[in-house]
Amino acid sequence: MFRIGNSYLMEIVRVEHVTKQYAGHKALDDVSLAVPEGCVYGLLGPNGAGKTTLIRIINRITAPDSGQVWLDGRPLQPDDVYRIGYLPEERGLYKKMKVGEQAIYFARLKGLSRREATLRLREWFDRFGIRPWWNKRVEELSKGMAQKIQFIVTVLHRPRLLIFDEPFSGFDPINANLLKEEILRLKDEGATVIFSTHNMSSVEEICDHITLINRSHNILSGRVEEIRHRYGENLFQIDFLGDGESLRRELGERFGTVEGGEESSLYDSLRVRLDTPDRIRELLSLVNDRVAVRGFREIIPSMNDIFIKAVEGKLQI
Repeated sequence: MFRIGNSYLMEIVRVEHVTKQYAGHKALDDVSLAVPEGCVYGLLGPNGAGKTTLIRIINRITAPDSGQVWLDGRPLQPDDVYRIGYLPEERGLYKKMKVGEQAIYFARLKGLSRREATLRLREWFDRFGIRPWWNKRVEELSKGMAQKIQFIVTVLHRPRLLIFDEPFSGFDPINANLLKEEILRLKDEGATVIFSTHNMSSVEEICDHITLINRSHNILSGRVEEIRHRYGENLFQIDFLGDGESLRRELGERFGTVEGGEESSLYDSLRVRLDTPDRIRELLSLVNDRVAVRGFREIIPSMNDIFIKAVEGKLQI
């Protein structure tokens, strides 16, 4: 169970001490994590870190050498795959089949009747603007359009747990944004979403929690905003009107580290790195006495910065 503010969230997935080895390569080494129900959970890591292996274990495509996966508080069972929607990175459709018939075929494999599958598919095809392609052959589709079809058949049976492996790969910015909106909508409707990605901007936009896997180990887990603030460096930007050179000199004497801020045609900017956040009031008092302040904010590291530092071993975890 997770505590978020004054609320508690139940776990939907728990991975406990999972290890998996392939012919001399240890893909996962004693990995543990917990996924809260009703969140978007990002699995991050460089290529070969073990993300896809972990996803395949949760989907029961492969089994761990040791350790266990729990779903809803009990060990994962074979029938649980019907409660999961999985979009793998390696995607493929039958090229000679018509789009609509193929989508119905996949939907019926998930337990839907032909009538219910057709009704749901037409609703999704309208939402994605691809209804005119219903009777086209798959080989006539663009790569992006084929990926939309695969996304639809992944979510069509309304599973509680959705797992996407690099879902934004191959999408242009407009369609990637459409996919993000749909993922957030599915979350709002009660689904839990796990996805792996290299796109750090997507992590900041839609993820509630992340786990960073590197060299087969879980090296960092937590809520996105908490992680970003945890690894902040007490760096603050001041936007102002006034004597910048004099201010820089005095800040340097009092606080030590002063850098240039983001350029603006309206204001001057400086960044000050404090040795402790307890000195924020002291900093603001000095600045207010010397210049006209137009903005003051903490510079929080991006998930991309944190990812790079963690993988390079430059982050104290």
